[in-house]
Amino acid sequence: MAILARCKDYIKGHETVPGETKLLRKIDAFILSFCCLCYFANYLDRSNLNNAYVSGMKEELGFEGNQLNVINTVFTVGYIIGQIPSNLALTYLRPHLFFPTMMLIWGGLTMVTAAVHNPQSIMAIRFFLGVAEASTFVGTHYILGAWYTEKELGKRSGIFTASGLAGTMFGGFIQTGIQRSLNGTHGLAGWRWLFIIDGLITIPIAIYGFLLFPDIPTTTKAPYLTSQERSLAIARIPASGIAKAPLNLTFVKRVFTSWHWYGFVGLWIIAGETESFSSNALLALYMKSAPGRHYTIAQLNDYPTGVPAVGIVSTLFWATLTDFMGGKRYLVGYFIAITGIVTSALILTQFENTAVVFGAYYWAGAVYACQATFFAWCNDALRYHDDRFRSVVIASMNMGSNAVNAWWILLFYSANFAPRFTRGMWAMVGCSIALALWTTGIVWMSVREERKRQCHGLNVHDRVDAKQAEGLAREV
Repeated sequence: MAILARCKDYIKGHETVPGETKLLRKIDAFILSFCCLCYFANYLDRSNLNNAYVSGMKEELGFEGNQLNVINTVFTVGYIIGQIPSNLALTYLRPHLFFPTMMLIWGGLTMVTAAVHNPQSIMAIRFFLGVAEASTFVGTHYILGAWYTEKELGKRSGIFTASGLAGTMFGGFIQTGIQRSLNGTHGLAGWRWLFIIDGLITIPIAIYGFLLFPDIPTTTKAPYLTSQERSLAIARIPASGIAKAPLNLTFVKRVFTSWHWYGFVGLWIIAGETESFSSNALLALYMKSAPGRHYTIAQLNDYPTGVPAVGIVSTLFWATLTDFMGGKRYLVGYFIAITGIVTSALILTQFENTAVVFGAYYWAGAVYACQATFFAWCNDALRYHDDRFRSVVIASMNMGSNAVNAWWILLFYSANFAPRFTRGMWAMVGCSIALALWTTGIVWMSVREERKRQCHGLNVHDRVDAKQAEGLAREV
């Protein structure tokens, strides 16, 4: 009965102070809607190159050899470089100005791509596109950590991550529709219209952000929040008691001597490679190269969509469950470790059984749950640290993962290893074991830090003390 009561309170939303539910509904409506639309558009602009390549761009621009791979690598380099600067920018600039401005920049660069006449021009454009798009993923997690408690953060991070997975599922269909309906219109090839339309999509989303995105609790001037709600938003999140640290040698030393940086960057590097089954489209490569079987173009495009579908379900389930359990994000680390070991073993030992292989690849899609929960875990662990330090650690997580993944996929999941990917399966087993051990290490360090904090009179579970609650209740 106690569990049922907790579930009921969680679903309905249990207020710690009057007006909290109304506040949550408002910030959910404006923060999540903008961030999810931004991430979806981010995905479209990032993925359109491959769609254009197979839709006539290769022949028209005279691509040769591995130029497409080089362009994708150049984009990744720009994306990696942009991680920390973009997140630090959010600690200096108003997010409702910074996010939409970055959107307009990458949207403009996307539209400019429609006018190129050679692959070299695309290389230059994609580098700066990567720098601009670096703001979205890590920036959103930084903003979410500023507004939500550990009992709310996982679910919101999950919804944000799911929007990107939805883009993975439906983006290709959108791109195909644009190419088919506009090919030849006004003398432009369909692939050129692809870049134009994708760029235009960012404009209304950016305008929406300029007008209604609420920044962070301490700086928000959102017209839909009352003064009492702004005070409540600040009181709900524990103050670190530390001013934003200046960017100097002392700050750099603090970053590199903190266990948080090594712990969470290492966590996301390992966890990011457990996503390799899904993020590198291994199921599609398996189907393309499967001995004795032939799949139609429709099947090659449709069957792999089940992987992100499983990822969406898993992400929302684990994000919600860890919120309900008070922020026990580490449980996802052990779940992913088990998933990686079992799915790899199934593919290695049951390769001749097509149904088992398909089932293993679909199940492997469940590891996408780590995106939402691990970034939420980092936000939880850094609640009593200053925002600038938190922004650097979050950005470093994604930077480290992308830097490793750039060469990891070539070493273990190159297309010429299809359909078995034997080397990759063993790498997945190793990563899964490492993830379980690393997760245990972070739990140990977090518990030790929490005990120290409690010894100094700070309770991490207190969100609004009795005096604040009483005062806020009178105001509301």
